[in-house]
Amino acid sequence: MKKTKVVLPREHGGWAMISVPYIIGMMAAQPVLLHLPLFLAWLLLYLASYPLLQALRRGSKKRSWLKWGFGYAASAAAFLIPVVLLEPLLLGFAPVLLAFIMVHIWHVRRKAERALFNDICAILLFCTGGAAAYFLGGGRFDNGLTAVVLFNFLYFTGTVFFVKSVFRERKNRPYTYYSKIYHVVILVVPLLFGNPWLSLAYLFPLLRALKFSGTTMKPMKVGILEIVGAVQFLIVAVVIFLSV
Repeated sequence: MKKTKVVLPREHGGWAMISVPYIIGMMAAQPVLLHLPLFLAWLLLYLASYPLLQALRRGSKKRSWLKWGFGYAASAAAFLIPVVLLEPLLLGFAPVLLAFIMVHIWHVRRKAERALFNDICAILLFCTGGAAAYFLGGGRFDNGLTAVVLFNFLYFTGTVFFVKSVFRERKNRPYTYYSKIYHVVILVVPLLFGNPWLSLAYLFPLLRALKFSGTTMKPMKVGILEIVGAVQFLIVAVVIFLSV
């Protein structure tokens, strides 16, 4: 009997982007019990996106891809429905998420998933999860929500520049400079927004970019650096948001 293989996304960076903004948004407000089913719904929607997008890309095994995708989506709905019934204002995030999803689908259909604009929209999509977590925890459309979205966006956009500079754009010298300059600039942004201590969260990404951007690196080493960077960013951001 053939063993069924569980379908999971292959993009390791996605796991950080699905969880880090959400946790920061939750901790920046007030953790509540509803955060658990909302996160499970959020996670399952992410899992659903992989097979559904594979069904768009490939003609083979389309039925299997759709089966997994709709299965994950149905499970997500089971967790999401009670959350929305108790906090219906969360539905206000749906049009934003849908817009970013449509952008991604447009790029997938044209085999341009690696386009920088598509990456940025994907990051904003994940940051919206952090905004929803903040909102669910009692936050509203205020400076706290802006900070959750902005500082997560800045960090993960930096990872895009860095990863591109060591893989697809490694031989593109201007891209190496873009990566380094970007990480210098974002170090200053928290100062401008009155959150100077958050600059500490961008020190490791800056050092990583200055040392490795434009160099040849093994995927495993890049992955380890990304994990370390995401963990330190999460810890520093949570500590600072809790102290505010």
